[in-house]
Amino acid sequence: MRILGIDPGEKNIGVAVSDPTGILARPLAVLPMHSRKEAAQQILQIAEEEQAEAIIVGQSTDVDGKPDYSGRKAARLAAELRSQTDLPVTLWDESNSTQIARESRINLGTSRKSRQGHLDERAAAVILQSYLDFLAQST
Repeated sequence: MRILGIDPGEKNIGVAVSDPTGILARPLAVLPMHSRKEAAQQILQIAEEEQAEAIIVGQSTDVDGKPDYSGRKAARLAAELRSQTDLPVTLWDESNSTQIARESRINLGTSRKSRQGHLDERAAAVILQSYLDFLAQST
């Protein structure tokens, strides 16, 4: 089952997709964030192109585990997605996904100059991989 992973941000939205077996996540794209409705339409277009059967949206939380400001915005994006599709849309903890994505690029030996720019699609892959790993452990 192919799954789409979303890392919603203030300016950009990172998108990742799983392989057809639902085991590995890979970065896919960075979308500019304009409006929730437009973002949802773009995400659903990608979901259709990639033949995704589910969408995971990263949600940040505060120290008490409750959605923070960004997490509430992610929940509103998830609600917009649900209003436009019958695909299952799940909110998933995105804790430290950008930091993990940054560290993975460093560990791969990527030069400092090459590391500049967006990490959004890589953070989306981290979020999605976390979800895929959880599913694998649950079965």
